[in-house]
Amino acid sequence: MVDNKRSRIQNVQFPFSTMASATVLKGLKLRADQADGIIAQLKHQIAALQTATALSAGKGEEEQLREKNNALQDEIETVKISLKVAEIRNGVKQIGVPQRRGITTSAGQRGAGGDKAAQAPPPQAAKATDQPQAKKAKTEAGQAKDAGQAKQDKEKPAKDNKSKGKKAEAGAGEAEKMDVSRLDFRVGKIVAVEKHPDADTLYVETVDLGEEKPRTIVSGLVNHIPIEQMQDRVAVFMCNLKASKMRGVSSEGMIMCAKDGKIEILEPPPGVIPGDRVTFDGYPGTPDKQLNPKKKVWETLKPDIRTNKERVATFKGVPFKVEGKGIVKAPTLADAEIS
Repeated sequence: MVDNKRSRIQNVQFPFSTMASATVLKGLKLRADQADGIIAQLKHQIAALQTATALSAGKGEEEQLREKNNALQDEIETVKISLKVAEIRNGVKQIGVPQRRGITTSAGQRGAGGDKAAQAPPPQAAKATDQPQAKKAKTEAGQAKDAGQAKQDKEKPAKDNKSKGKKAEAGAGEAEKMDVSRLDFRVGKIVAVEKHPDADTLYVETVDLGEEKPRTIVSGLVNHIPIEQMQDRVAVFMCNLKASKMRGVSSEGMIMCAKDGKIEILEPPPGVIPGDRVTFDGYPGTPDKQLNPKKKVWETLKPDIRTNKERVATFKGVPFKVEGKGIVKAPTLADAEIS
């Protein structure tokens, strides 16, 4: 009897336990669903907060960028004005350049009491507006540059050819003039001579060349010609060398001598007088007033100026001649250089 009651009680308790577990599970599932909803709502709110924060920060940063941009524009304008003033002071010609429309460059253009940020376009919009204009200006500048370069390239060969032609003509003229007619050889008389006060091998001569006043000529002949033979001597002198100082004394010419181991003064023909010019058949040019040392005229012609086998002074075989009076010779030296 007792056992039957216990069995019934157990049979009754088991269904109640199963029902309790189902209720708990259902409650937990409901709570889990509610939690998921709350989490989703919180995520949405968090995302909204983040977006709002980002927008707020972006607006602040954009405002700062605008202010910095305006400050930079003012600074650039100040530098440009200073540069123009400096260029004007230095004589640089100013050429006006048209400014772009819709872009403010100074505080005055934006307005004294207005908001700088309100009048200046947003950086993104300004950039979008400027890009087509900049691209167009760049394209036009490139086309103009190409056209200018093409014109220069077209004109350059003609200019180069013209320049080369002028140089060639100048060179040809210079080559034609490089002859003995450029040297001013004249007869002169030594009216006074003395030894150089500071050089034992030099004579200081006073020479009458048929000019208003005599010239001073310094010659290194002390060891070759006695001073007695120098006094009142008639000789040939080169008269258009640039004056140069020899141990402190200015020499205004050069006495012409034959040289071949020893030195001999060239002798003009009889009957000459100071100032008579020495000429050369076939070379009728006029002597330079003064030889330019940089052009090396004397140095170029010197190798062709020598005595021949008959002791006659020559240039490329053409004798030194005083018109109507005769030729110039060396006393004894044949086939010798002259200087």
